[in-house]
Amino acid sequence: MLTIFSIPKPFQGHIAVIQRNAIQSWTRLHPDCEIILCGDDDGVREAAGKFRTRHIPGVTRNEFGTPLLDSVFESVEREASHPLLCYVNADIILLKDFLAAVQSIPFGKFLMVGQRWDVDLKEAIDFSADGSQGCLEQLRTRQGVLHPPTGIDYFVFRRGTVGKLPPFAVGRPGWDNWFIYRARSLGLPVVDATQVAMVVHQNHGFDHVHQSVDGTVEGPEAQRNRELIGGWEYFFTIRDATHALTSRGVGRVELRRTWASLPVPVVKAWKRASNLISAGFRVFKRQWANG
Repeated sequence: MLTIFSIPKPFQGHIAVIQRNAIQSWTRLHPDCEIILCGDDDGVREAAGKFRTRHIPGVTRNEFGTPLLDSVFESVEREASHPLLCYVNADIILLKDFLAAVQSIPFGKFLMVGQRWDVDLKEAIDFSADGSQGCLEQLRTRQGVLHPPTGIDYFVFRRGTVGKLPPFAVGRPGWDNWFIYRARSLGLPVVDATQVAMVVHQNHGFDHVHQSVDGTVEGPEAQRNRELIGGWEYFFTIRDATHALTSRGVGRVELRRTWASLPVPVVKAWKRASNLISAGFRVFKRQWANG
């Protein structure tokens, strides 16, 4: 089965409403799904108690008070009850088709990602009521916008396959793109589940971002995340998936970036060696031709 973990923001105002919606949706996926809420911001411990989830407090933070992902991932990999893990942002609603998608992937080691549907939700959802999923599907049809493949809000992977993360700030740009690069550089199948899993993102503001630029997610923390990544060649998107999950199963897709183009040291060394061999062969041919 699956361990789902997340790092909620403080439970205040509209953010509190949408985070409770998201957590409640995860608890409805399957009785054997484990849910872990990480951090000790206002209301996190209380939410863990209300929804009967596990709680990991005391995560490492930067000078702005934002949780750092290396600390969280390391703690969850150590504490999780299941070998299959799912990080998800705390404003994301998951429905039954999500778990079905995870269970249909045939690989032992993989990364599953997918695009989200952005909707405006201001009120609490009662997921215990009949037809709640149908209401969400209608809302998605009526006003939902499919988010571009540059933003990734969930990652399903097996414990121990990705390794240690840099100290990225959660909720700031770039780290999600690096995560796909990391999986590709390790040779893991990256599966795009957009077509079969309706993942709902509840729109919100960015008042929580410290020193925000023009009320967006941009600021010094975003810049630091990008510096940790090391360059734009490490920014991968869902379009860099190696496989797509459809109603017919998992199939390969045409790669936007092939293995040989990945910016990893072993590949760079291989390309340098290949170039040297090619150059040497050309010199040999010229000398042979000249007698």
